[in-house]
Amino acid sequence: MASVTYENVYKRFGDVVAVDDLSLDIKDKEFLVLVGPSGCGKSTALRCLAGLEEITEGTIKIGERVVNDVPPKDRDIAMVFQSYALYPHMSVFDNMAFGLKLRKMDKNEIKRRVGDAAEILGIENLLERKPRQLSGGQRQRVALGRAIVREPNVFLLDEPLSNLDAKLRVQTRAEISKLHKQLQTTFIYVTHDQTEAMTMADRIAVMKLGILNQVDSPQNLYDRPVNKFVAGFIGSPSMNFFDGKLVQSDGKVVFDGGSFIVAIPDAKKGLYAPHAGKSVTFGIRPEDVHNPDFMPQGIIPGMVEAKVEVTELMGNEIFVYLNSGQHESFIARVDPRSRYEFNNTVQVAFNMDNFHIFDNATEDAIR
Repeated sequence: MASVTYENVYKRFGDVVAVDDLSLDIKDKEFLVLVGPSGCGKSTALRCLAGLEEITEGTIKIGERVVNDVPPKDRDIAMVFQSYALYPHMSVFDNMAFGLKLRKMDKNEIKRRVGDAAEILGIENLLERKPRQLSGGQRQRVALGRAIVREPNVFLLDEPLSNLDAKLRVQTRAEISKLHKQLQTTFIYVTHDQTEAMTMADRIAVMKLGILNQVDSPQNLYDRPVNKFVAGFIGSPSMNFFDGKLVQSDGKVVFDGGSFIVAIPDAKKGLYAPHAGKSVTFGIRPEDVHNPDFMPQGIIPGMVEAKVEVTELMGNEIFVYLNSGQHESFIARVDPRSRYEFNNTVQVAFNMDNFHIFDNATEDAIR
């Protein structure tokens, strides 16, 4: 097994910097997810590790070995792409065994590896079928099996669930997480879907415009984002943002959003008092915006008046789209017993134990 290290890696395509000074240590047997919007450089970073793109500057190591000039076939990695890329004229067995046959591996060893991989993936009864006889989920399992049989030190997965429907994506991401625990191998997984990242990763690396913004555990990214971009990208629905100012008066610190004012709790006043008078962005997640009639006990509420624009009943909760005046719509996730109707003016309670404030000039979180 092997760790992976990026040291000050750049990848340029002409004047475009796709990966910008990436330094990242991925531990042996870790499941790391590279996440970010389209064009952020996550797939390029993965392809550089695979040897499918030549880096412009920097060093990439697998274990202690520098692999900058090592051909892809000698890097001891296996890659699963968004496209299944199965040979349509070959059986499932032959698709999985093809790479091993090219290496002129012993037939009995090939049979063993394919059989073991098929058992892990639950496709033992599909080995004689052709790809056209398989569902999308079964084809994805075959693509995973083709990687597993190589018994690599590092698995690279580039948006492997994008072609699956929503229900199958949920099922398959659970299978991939289980697979990681079974194989005890380093997994590096690329996705633009933050839900996949949150549910699967040991750690998440968030990228934007080729730059690594933050790498941390899913819970720490959710609770302590370093900047407005990470805060807005992690979490679904995404965090609500309100522009305004921090104001200090009569020994209190408040956030003045123009159409509403909420008081900063005394426990956090010392952190934000030095920034009084500064233009900031106030952030709060939809799950921390409550119907006052059903809010959790013990929280410090900040009451805000808003008008109901849209309600979406989800069964176990209601998404309420609200407008507080000068601000664009924001979202509350409220108790399903709530009775919010279109165009009603209502009170909602911000949980002032869980909010974030970002400096407007730098977009960094004030900590």
